[in-house]
Amino acid sequence: MVNEDWLNAPHSTGTSIMAAEFNGGVVIGADTRTTTGAYIANRVTDKLTKITDRIYCCRSGSAADTQAIADIVSYHLGFHGMELGEEPLVETSASVFQELCYNYRDSLMAGILVAGWDKLKGGQIYSIPIGGMCVRQTVSIGGSGSSYVYGYVDANYKPGMSKEACVDFVTKTLALAMSRDGSSGGCIRIGVITKDGIERKVILGTELPRFYED
Repeated sequence: MVNEDWLNAPHSTGTSIMAAEFNGGVVIGADTRTTTGAYIANRVTDKLTKITDRIYCCRSGSAADTQAIADIVSYHLGFHGMELGEEPLVETSASVFQELCYNYRDSLMAGILVAGWDKLKGGQIYSIPIGGMCVRQTVSIGGSGSSYVYGYVDANYKPGMSKEACVDFVTKTLALAMSRDGSSGGCIRIGVITKDGIERKVILGTELPRFYED
């Protein structure tokens, strides 16, 4: 009999996710492939999840776990914002994510990048890998595709980049990761978060950079 592992395997966003700071905000990006074992369950998943108007998270790991965590954090920060009378800080959002991921580290498979803008510290990125550690970074990558592009990121990221240069950098990094990682693919979703909110766009699979293959 054929071993149909996708029938019982959990949905997993075996993934390439990324966030990078630029002069004025942050750029977030992710591929769109969701797998169930060896079966591609969704080719156009949205892994950039809204927490508040100026705070988003990039999700990798178990789709169910990361969606549940994002919903819980969004719920808590909604109340927190009402109590404050203003939008919560990005660092506060990251702390809530970190507490959940650490307290339930034995039950969850979730790697999160929290990115956003607030009036206190501007654009910020916090990486929360599986296990619940939390660290602020100016550029961060995650998911199964990230292991292929650490060298490219180290060689090409520059602090204080323009918005256009940062979008181009994130797009090329994710395209490289997707070309090597079998669990990543589909389209690239990009979000640019500034004091004015978020601008989003989708780069279709037929429009991805091809590099030497051209």
